[in-house]
Formats: sequence, structure tokens, C-alpha cells
Amino acid sequence: MKKLTALLLALVMVLGLAACAGTPDPTKAPDPTKDVAQTQPPEESKEPEPAKPDPITLNIAYMPNYASLWGVLSADKQGFFAEEGITINLVEFPDGPSEVAAMESGEIDLAYIGKGAHRLCILGNAIIFAPSSVHTVDKVVCMPDSGIKTVEDLKGKTIAFNSGSSSETTFDNALKVGGLTREDVDPYDMGIDYMVPAAVSDDIDAAVCWNPYSGQILQQVAGSYEIEFADGSTNISSWICLPKYAQENRDILVRFSRALYKGMDWGSKEENYDTVAQYCADRTKTSLEANQLQVGDAHWFNIADLTSGLKDGTVKKYYEGMQNDMVQGGNIEEGQAKEDVGDFVLFDVMEEALK
Repeated sequence: MKKLTALLLALVMVLGLAACAGTPDPTKAPDPTKDVAQTQPPEESKEPEPAKPDPITLNIAYMPNYASLWGVLSADKQGFFAEEGITINLVEFPDGPSEVAAMESGEIDLAYIGKGAHRLCILGNAIIFAPSSVHTVDKVVCMPDSGIKTVEDLKGKTIAFNSGSSSETTFDNALKVGGLTREDVDPYDMGIDYMVPAAVSDDIDAAVCWNPYSGQILQQVAGSYEIEFADGSTNISSWICLPKYAQENRDILVRFSRALYKGMDWGSKEENYDTVAQYCADRTKTSLEANQLQVGDAHWFNIADLTSGLKDGTVKKYYEGMQNDMVQGGNIEEGQAKEDVGDFVLFDVMEEALK
């Protein structure tokens, strides 16, 4: 009986201890280190914010007209360069060859050129990384007493042109359409910015130039007028840099182009023409009306144009046509032409920037 009583007492004590262990003490705070992961919901994973591009300032060469400025000013004013961390410093030049010379001296990073200066790209002095616009009609500014009504009437006249630029290629194309050669006219090679004074002083019969110079002649010489002609040539304008710059700064070219294309897409919309014209007027210190008159000078590329044009080969054909015109016009020798225009046009940069 004593053994039985001892066993029953031991059993009661064990059961009592177990009951105490399973009953929480309301006066005792829970241990914060225990089971925290099980009592709190897991934190949501957050996507890391993309790194901002390194800020950079680029020296950009332009000519004082709508065609040169429309895309780059649209990209700047609409904040697309800021998105890429790019600050642009615009520097004015009278023509493409002087822009290329400034790039070679280290003053300029990137530049806009018209058709004529593409000759320097074919020759290897510069390389194209973005198209800007394409022109289908060319013009010659004629003085009131010149008697010029068509390009055939240029015969025997004093014609001002600027060698090495779009002025020269347009001049030669006008002669070709008129069935003439340089021997049939009195060619007067001069700086593009000297043409307006030459016209005002009645030293020439006609001038082959672009806006704003053609517009200034029309404003300052009473009775002056323009004649138009089309020869089927490819009058394309582009953005360029030095080949060495392209090799060392591909990422910058893609960033600049990406912002530029967004600006071109915005600026090519008809509802934005007046705003873009005002941007150009403010930059060139000319009237809004003078810049509005330049809106019809070309077809302004947008993102859809470039995307489809790269895919179906249209953009490449523009540059092939331009090179062929240079050969036909005697601006380059046939042996200087490139078998593949990809030797002086960075199509891969265009495609990457458009992705």
C-alpha cells in the first residue's frame, strides 16, 4: 500500500507540472526573439530603381535654319535629352564643311549636315549616325531683273554657290536639269553668308542657298523670287560625328539618338509645327513667320518612318541614292564611292536607339 500511495503521488506531481508548462503566464511578456518570422507577414520584394545615366554635356554644331534645329530643339525643350542625362551646348556654323573642321579640332562633338557635306562622310572624314529629313524639291533664288524663269535660263548668268556644301550639289543638279554645264554659266563661288550682301548689291543674277539666307534675300531684295526644280536626286540631311568619336562613344550616340528621335517624333506632328517654328525663331533671332515658311521645305522623319525604313531598306536607299548623285555630279570620283554605304552610316546605332 505504501508503494502504491507513492506511485500515485508521483503521477499527480508529473501531471501538475505538465499542466503548468502548457498554461501561459499572463504576467509574463512574450519573448520577441521567438517565432517572429512566423507571426509577421513577409516583406514584399521591391524592384531596384534603374540607374540614372551619367550626366554629360555635348557641343552640338548647327546651321541657323529650321531644318537644322527642328529635331534637336524639340528634343531639348520637351525634356528628352534631360531623360538621358544630356545637356546640349548649341554652336552655330554657316555650313557643313566648317562644322566638320570644328569637330576635327576638338571644338564640336556632334553636328547636323545637309546633303553637300555628306561627301566628307563618303571620303571618311565623318560618319553618319542618325537621319533627320529628306527634301524632294530644290530652289534657286533669282534677282528681279535676271530674266530667269526656268533652270534653262541660267545660261550666261552669274550664279552664286558655296563649294563643298549642299549649295554646290544643288547648283550642279540645276545645271543638269537645264541641260547646262558650268562652262555655260558664270559660276561665283563664295561663302554662304556672303550671298545676301552680293544679292543686295546686285552683283549676281541668282544664288543657290538655303534658309535663312534665301529668305533674307527675298526680304531684302524687292522683286526677288525663287524657281523650283526636281531632278530625282536624294537630298537627305543627317547627324554626324568623327569616326574615332563613334568608336569610343557608342553609348553616347545611342543616348543622344534615342532622345533626338523622340523630339523628331513630337516635332513632326502638324499640330506642333508652330511651336517648333517658335523654338527655331528664338534660337536664330529671326521672325516666327520666317521659320513657319520653312516647315514645307522637307519631309521630317518620325519614329515610324525610321523604324519601317530601316526594316525595309528605305533609309539605306536614301544614302545609296545620295552617294550615286555625288558620283553623277562629279562631287566624288567613282572609285571613292563605297560599295556598302554601311561603311559611313551607322545603321546599328539607329536600330538600337529605336528599340
